[in-house]
Order: sequence, then structure tokens, then C-alpha cells
Amino acid sequence: MTSLPERAGRRCHSALNALHSTLYFSPVLGKELAPYGIEDSHAVNLAVRAAPLGAASAGTVTATFYNYSHTLVARFVPEVWDSASPATVLAARLRAVDATLRNLLGEQAVTSEEMAEAAGLALTAAEGCTRSGRPLYAANADLPVPTVAQAPHLALWHAATLLREHRGDSHITALQNAELDALEALVSHTATGRGMSPAWVMSTRGYNTQDWSAAQLRLVERGLLGRDGELTEQGVRLRRTLEEETDRLDRHPYERLGAEGVARLTELAGGFARAAAEAGAYPADLISKG
Repeated sequence: MTSLPERAGRRCHSALNALHSTLYFSPVLGKELAPYGIEDSHAVNLAVRAAPLGAASAGTVTATFYNYSHTLVARFVPEVWDSASPATVLAARLRAVDATLRNLLGEQAVTSEEMAEAAGLALTAAEGCTRSGRPLYAANADLPVPTVAQAPHLALWHAATLLREHRGDSHITALQNAELDALEALVSHTATGRGMSPAWVMSTRGYNTQDWSAAQLRLVERGLLGRDGELTEQGVRLRRTLEEETDRLDRHPYERLGAEGVARLTELAGGFARAAAEAGAYPADLISKG
């Protein structure tokens, strides 16, 4: 049970995650890592997100990311750590966050009272997160916290990362309970019409059309997907249940913040995320058309 309005935590997460995700589409990120010889876009994304785990193996990265092809991960991990240590990657990541948010939002926004307020609220919410069973959250929770007074935009991004990975780790628990493998989870999410486009998923997660078709067939056999690629009634119910279960597992950060705080953080983060989107933060082909 929760004292929050229905889906309040999910809406807040969505706003924060939209701002957090700007880093992974920013050209600045690649420029920061290129001097170390990390230039392939897959290597950049894998290194930047996995760096909090330390010099992790391919198996560890595949397990914690969940929806990436292990074949893709193993092409770059652990060799990427020979090019740049996790500490070096994390420093580059923070520089890229700084430049990206300044470029997208402008100097006035990143130093504003609203940014500092949002950072404080998000950090308070993150105090309600727990490490057990949440490896990506726990790894990020061990990193230094940027000071709100000195760099509110970095503090907000750090807190958004904690909350994003906490929910992501919780979602993996729900996916495993539903017995959806990595690609089945992606295919079924895309079929809702709110996920990433199939072409984008395959190019960034390391799958091909044969992999995609095989996952679709497995979902058809389970009665979750129709031959037309649309979710069946059973599939719709399962996707709804997955999100509700993730909400339940991820409720504590938002309960800690309270209904008023959650509403305010959603408003602030949503405003920053919309401004970033209007500034061209995301590729046009990212979202599925159904």
C-alpha cells in the first residue's frame, strides 16, 4: 500500500529519466571519451553506464543491464577498461553531463533556484532507495554526490541516475518473475507503442531481425502477442502488471518525498526535460510508432 496518488512515483520517474537520458544522446559524451580511444558508440554507452561497477566483466554488465545482447557486450567489455579506467570514465561522464545540460538548458537554468530545488527534492527521494538486490543503483550510490550549492544541475543528474537505476533494478525483478527474457521484454514493450522503435533497439542493444522475429514467435506461443505483432489482451494485462509491480517495488523513494514533494519534483523535472527535448536532445526515430 502507498499513500501517494496512483502512478505518482512513475510519473516523477519518467520526468527525471527523460532528463537523465539526455547524456546518452549527447555528442559531448563521445568527444570526452575519444581521447582515450573509446570511439565506438556501443563502447561509449557501455563504459559510461557500467563504470560505477568498477572494471566489471562482460557477464556482470550483461546481467545488470539485462536487455543487451551478451555478444555485443563481450565485444567491448572488459577490454574497454584497458583504454580508460572506470574512474577516468566517470570523470569524463561528469564533464559531459555538465556540458550537455548547459548546452541544452542554458546557463540561467542550470544555476537557477528551480534547479537547486529540484536537486534537493530528488536527493531526498533517493534517500529512500535501498541497495539490496539492486546492483546498478548500489554502485551509483557509492559515488560522490555533487554539491547542490555549487553545481545543482550535476546534483540533480546524479539523483536522477540513482532513481533511474533503482527503478531499473526493480523492473528487472518484475521481468524475471514474469519469465520474460531480455529481448522478449523489449519486443513486448515496443508493442505497447510507448517503447523504443524496433530498429533503434536492434542497433543499440546488439540484436538482428532474426533475433527479433524469434522473440516475437516465443511471445506468440505464450499468447502474449498476435501474429500481427500487436499485444493480445493477455499481453496488455502482463505489461500493465509489470509496470504496477515495478511501481510497488520502487515506491519507497517517492513515499519518502511525500505527495506534495513528488508533485513539485515532477513539475520541475518535467519542465527541464521538455526544454531539453525542444533543444534537440533526442533522435527523431527513438520512439516506436506502434
